[in-house]
Amino acid sequence: MGLVAGAGALRALGTPMHMPMPMPARKGDSLCKHAVADQSEVPRLLDPSRLTPFVDPLPVPDVLRPKAGVALRIAMRESTQRLHRDLPPTRLWTYGNTMPGPTIEARSGEAVQVEWANSLPSRHFLPIDHHVCGAEADKPEVRGVVHVHGARVPAADDGYPMDWLVPGQARRQTYPNRQDAATLWYHDHTMGIERLNLYAGLFGMYLLRDEHELSLGLPHGDHELPLVLTDRLLTEDGQLYYPVSGVSDSPWVPEVFGNVMLVNGTLMPRLDVQPRRYRFRVLNAANGRFFRLSLHGQKPFMQIGSDQGLLAAPVRQVNLFLAPGERADLVIDFADMGGTAIELMSDALPLMQFKVAAGQVDDTSRVPAVLRDVPRVAETSATHTRVLTIDEYADCVAEPMLMLLDGKHWHDPVSEKPRLGSTEIWSFLNLTSDTHPIHLHLVRFQILDRRPFDTDQYLASKTIRYTGPAQPPAPHEAGWKDTAQVYPGMVTRYIITFEGYTGRYVWHCHLLEHASNEMMRPFEVVA
Repeated sequence: MGLVAGAGALRALGTPMHMPMPMPARKGDSLCKHAVADQSEVPRLLDPSRLTPFVDPLPVPDVLRPKAGVALRIAMRESTQRLHRDLPPTRLWTYGNTMPGPTIEARSGEAVQVEWANSLPSRHFLPIDHHVCGAEADKPEVRGVVHVHGARVPAADDGYPMDWLVPGQARRQTYPNRQDAATLWYHDHTMGIERLNLYAGLFGMYLLRDEHELSLGLPHGDHELPLVLTDRLLTEDGQLYYPVSGVSDSPWVPEVFGNVMLVNGTLMPRLDVQPRRYRFRVLNAANGRFFRLSLHGQKPFMQIGSDQGLLAAPVRQVNLFLAPGERADLVIDFADMGGTAIELMSDALPLMQFKVAAGQVDDTSRVPAVLRDVPRVAETSATHTRVLTIDEYADCVAEPMLMLLDGKHWHDPVSEKPRLGSTEIWSFLNLTSDTHPIHLHLVRFQILDRRPFDTDQYLASKTIRYTGPAQPPAPHEAGWKDTAQVYPGMVTRYIITFEGYTGRYVWHCHLLEHASNEMMRPFEVVA
């Protein structure tokens, strides 16, 4: 069958957690594309229900612990990996030889140097849209630049989207790690093709530890594991399929949802655990899928941290809604589940299984009632407030073809220039029907509140009329964040102190198809 363009086709390939509802094109916004429909066929997609679940052990990426003064060398390269016992190896692009790449484990205050080497082939194996900003036909097909998501680094080492390397080039980047312990991650950030490079497998974890966290007695060693969540469209022969629009020269699609979900690069893996506490560093590294996490039977678990480190106190959870780019630090106590098996779910779909050994073990780990001091940033400390819109535009066939932040294109002049050391409030007005996880580089922030407003009145008169009271962040969102969910029809306020370095950085939606179609803007921290 031929692929029908847009959200309907994507919905037919799965049951995504959210889906954009295109806004009507505004008066004067003509974005029609004059192109010939693509008659290419969709390959036969894998039916994951025919695969036996929980037969593959959960892979744990290698851990790299840098030594002072010695740079790590990590290559981006083409590799293959078996995503399930009964599938042939899948062609991937990875850091090192695996998806996810090796976990970098560093100490707060101890700088790390990484030499990132582009050893990829010269041709891309996923469909590039040359109409997308940054992916024009005059640029090399294969490019890469690495961003450590959540890291406070000098601008030259941040992985600016235009600072890409072509095959055969390498660059050394320095990460000072002058920040609290946190669950960070690294991934490709190349303008225009980031969505393709991450889909191909270019991501990994970066764990930053400090003395305070290590003193708490949390589960560690073999009892602390990363859980990197992604989804992919797989063909019957186990290969990646990236969907296209049906327009021959403009293959970009607004969002991608897979027919399989992977944990640490494996489809429905199993983890054998002891009847004791385990700590899981959970990352949503999907292009567009939100995961609603729970344990089968609604068994509770504890959340002890979010994007930028530990919460003030543990939060008891029975489900957790995690957007692309967000992280959660979880503790699951299997002590009363000996001799059983329990699944980690995303809604009704199992992601993986924990198989709990029988008996009892001596567990000296603990989860303190107080984790760390997280003082709330006073709203009165802000010296500047910015009102920024999130916009979608549609073409003449009502497909969302352009997504902008504050109505500005990537190449428009920089309009956000906070001063180093200053505190600002950024108020995001979501004029779309989609939830957008908005990420700022360099900084951490706190969510002040979310408040519903009349989007139609704003579009008509540029005035904000609130339609309900402000809603404070939930306890699990009340810590330090670097990515947060900006809900449709609401004003979401971040309070941000611009600490660290001057220079040019970016803020963007972490739905990667959106970021690739100009839902990304530079900002500049000035002295």
